[in-house]
Amino acid sequence: MLRKFIVAFAGLCGAWAGYTLHQSAGWTFPNLGIDQSVWGRLMFAGLGAILFLLIGSLCAHALAARFQSMIQTLAGMPMNDLAAGAAGLTGGLLLSLLIYPSLAWAGKAGELAAVGLTLFCGYMGFRIGLDKKDELATLWTSGRWSKGDAYEDRKIEEHKILDTSVIIDGRIADICKTGFIEGTIVIPEFVLEELQHIADSSDLLKRNRGRRGLDILNKIQKELDVRVLIYEGDFEEISEVDSKLVKLAKVLQGKVVTNDFNLNKVCELQGVSVLNINDLANAVKPVVLPGEEIMVQVIKDGKEHGQGVAYLDDGTMIVVEGGRDYIGSMMEVLVTSVLQTSAGRMIFAKPKLLEKAQ
Repeated sequence: MLRKFIVAFAGLCGAWAGYTLHQSAGWTFPNLGIDQSVWGRLMFAGLGAILFLLIGSLCAHALAARFQSMIQTLAGMPMNDLAAGAAGLTGGLLLSLLIYPSLAWAGKAGELAAVGLTLFCGYMGFRIGLDKKDELATLWTSGRWSKGDAYEDRKIEEHKILDTSVIIDGRIADICKTGFIEGTIVIPEFVLEELQHIADSSDLLKRNRGRRGLDILNKIQKELDVRVLIYEGDFEEISEVDSKLVKLAKVLQGKVVTNDFNLNKVCELQGVSVLNINDLANAVKPVVLPGEEIMVQVIKDGKEHGQGVAYLDDGTMIVVEGGRDYIGSMMEVLVTSVLQTSAGRMIFAKPKLLEKAQ
């Protein structure tokens, strides 16, 4: 079908070229019955059509194969790439249209230059559109082109981008359920691929962690009243998932949700906002001040001689001086000091019985 179209188009171009050439150049061939009459023009158009049909027939196969390859390439491109390329192409053509009047003084040479400028600007616009597809998608989806109150409403909805570790951790589902996280939960496709890879691991522990992560995502998407966006884009020039997350946060102007200490530091260094689940957990732990009295159960030895170790309900470790003798029993202790570290909060105490004895 495409070959027939090429041949037919070539014939029409030949007829138009023959008719126009005969009319403008005034060529006549009296011996062949071709003069300046309408019949002469039609005969010249017929000769042009026959010539171009022959040329088109010879080139139709190669041109059809080339066009078919281009069509298949475009059809295989993601829709967001096509949209970004089309936007860039439109911008390039508009730019060439603005420049065209400045070439009018050059006559025929200016017309040729205008054709070359149009092709160049169109191609450059298409390439720039493809390279900037993520930024263009952000401008479109974030409502930066919209006006008034609608823009302000959408601006409030920040993107919260989940990394692999925080999904496997599972606490993010409970936090979303409480409603403390607002905006759109973004789950990048490359994070899903990493989770799938972990779930397919031959190591039992990794496989269980990966499956747990997938279950958490399923819960967030289907059971919780939150907006979830599966980001299908990728940054092929970047290999590390953490680096892709940082890049995506910059593109979407969102925040990375993680419990990975190293990713937290990388985000801070690159000026990306980050929400650390561990920091949140430490922040909501009950505040215990020196001098307070609490009931604990000593469960094991401490590192130093005579120490015992107990835990609060939230997992905070309590080091009890002289508590080794009370392992396995409930006792009332007096808090002596509280130490906050990057790993969490640690409480030092001593049995209240010893305090009374003194």
